Amino acid sequence: MARAMFEYTKTVLKKVSFDTTLFCKEVQKAMQRLLPYEIEELRIFIQSLIRQNPELNQCLIHLKN
Repeated sequence: MARAMFEYTKTVLKKVSFDTTLFCKEVQKAMQRLLPYEIEELRIFIQSLIRQNPELNQCLIHLKN
């Protein structure tokens, strides 16, 4: 079940990557819902999205917690 949440989170983040505000909100939600090892995987995934959309870089602050 948890893996399904991780995949769903990735899908949502891809879809909202056009809007920095929405993206940051979804990252915050993911930090509350995902398991610690999934958060590490999410960090790698988000860094790949940032390469495509550099404006999303400001959302990395939510991953530091």
